Amino acid sequence: MNIPFLDSWRKRRGGGQAKTLASAFETNPEGVAGLLSECALLRSRAQEAGVLLDDTSRSLEALDQLPPRWREDPEELPWVGNDAGLYLGTVIVRTVPGAAWDVLPGGRAVVRLVSGREIDVVGAGLDWAITGSPELSQVYGEASEGR
Repeated sequence: MNIPFLDSWRKRRGGGQAKTLASAFETNPEGVAGLLSECALLRSRAQEAGVLLDDTSRSLEALDQLPPRWREDPEELPWVGNDAGLYLGTVIVRTVPGAAWDVLPGGRAVVRLVSGREIDVVGAGLDWAITGSPELSQVYGEASEGR
């Protein structure tokens, strides 16, 4: 993946991945948001199942209905969960007024609501991928209500 602002930042700083993401977010939050929204593996699996990921709550509901075939592959499972969490965060940020990405100093990406609540979307995505609960649409519903 070619992300020019990360490449130039790495050259100047020589920092690690977590530090790079947090620092890149400080200087280019839109670029990092674009990076977080890619979710290539999840988008590929959804497309194979005939689900269009259009960054809406409807697409989260459709994901919740997918047969969890990724659970059969222990190497793919955490990647699908990570992507599901980042996609959930992308939908929240794009559709819930005042919601925004935040990258914590350790490099963990979270979504902050206007209320100040911090949502660990990657954690929610991993839980969903592993157990199916909470459903992505449920987490979205709570975020859209400000809970």
